[in-house]
Amino acid sequence: MVQPTTAVVWDRALLDYDMGDHPMDPVRIELTMALVRDLGLLDRPGVQTIVPEPATEADLLRVHRADYLDAVRLAPSDPFFSGWGLNTPDNPVFEDMHEASARVCGATIAAADAVWQGRATRAVNVAGGLHHAMPARAAGFCVYNDPAVAIARLLEQGAQRVAYVDVDVHHGDGVQAAFYHDPRVLTVSLHETPLALFPNVSGFADEVGGPGAEGTAVNIPLPPGTTDAGWLKAFHAVVPSVLRAFRPEILISQCGADGHRLDPLADLRLSVDGQRAAYLAMRDLADELCEGRWVATGGGGYAVVEVVPRAWTHLVAAVTGDPLDPATETPEAWRRLAADLRPRAEVPATMTDGVDPVVERWEPGTAADPVDRAILATRLAVFPLHGLDPHDPRD
Repeated sequence: MVQPTTAVVWDRALLDYDMGDHPMDPVRIELTMALVRDLGLLDRPGVQTIVPEPATEADLLRVHRADYLDAVRLAPSDPFFSGWGLNTPDNPVFEDMHEASARVCGATIAAADAVWQGRATRAVNVAGGLHHAMPARAAGFCVYNDPAVAIARLLEQGAQRVAYVDVDVHHGDGVQAAFYHDPRVLTVSLHETPLALFPNVSGFADEVGGPGAEGTAVNIPLPPGTTDAGWLKAFHAVVPSVLRAFRPEILISQCGADGHRLDPLADLRLSVDGQRAAYLAMRDLADELCEGRWVATGGGGYAVVEVVPRAWTHLVAAVTGDPLDPATETPEAWRRLAADLRPRAEVPATMTDGVDPVVERWEPGTAADPVDRAILATRLAVFPLHGLDPHDPRD
């Protein structure tokens, strides 16, 4: 078997997406890439590193409005700027905001281009995944929506079936909104229920796509406190079935790490080991359905030392070759760097949380369990639209 070529998109300039004293701390990206390097993942056979250029205005305008781009350029020069979702506690303005945000989009475009054009089988941009930004509004720490911009570019290049799977703890609302009426794009989001968590107004099971695109929006809202077992059961009870029915040509993943039990902004109870299992499941689905074509991005994640670097290093390992053994020790040099950059953080010594996640098979008739009720609600809403039986666990 020929070893697939893979692309890691990276440039230290991606750290310029920096909102200051804010949960979206670029140190999480810096420490991820340091751990990736120290564990030798960039030196694996077939791995190429791509230095991205900022997205062009034409790229951004496939999703965002021109007047919004003007506002993003102007906002940093006006301390009293208001509107467009900018200059708020969630979305503070910062120097060179347009350029930094466009570079994140450019990095995800570079990953998608490499895969779609056949220069790589898989690609990853851990600085991407800014999935909340709307056409004319910043939201949820996101200025421009890099997954949506990359998907729109794929459509312009002739893609007919693009699947987007989002495992961030928050609903992938911006990407869903961008393609809600487009039958060429399947958006699947597995998240904590919006009854308890931002964005609060979207991500419910009955959001299934607009007229002419019914079934192409899939939402699995899970109750607070969901652990690896329930989360992985929900993933496997819904995601493989709808992807197989949709038959995508390429898979785009948003891999936010904020579902972890240590994340300060959400209420799921996942482990790094459970997150790793989901990454491997997405890779397997890309291999099965898309001839391996898989583009992975980062996303949310605010335990910036304890969780994010390990989770996304497992992601990069899944993209670039064999998965890392969870028992792998974090390198001493990396631990020193993490302690220097964030002296108060507890620096992990290994790549595992000591959990061996088990995937439980979903079965109908277990309505007493809130996770099972959430799974059934999603299956009832979406599966018939794909010709699937919502009550048959084989579908």
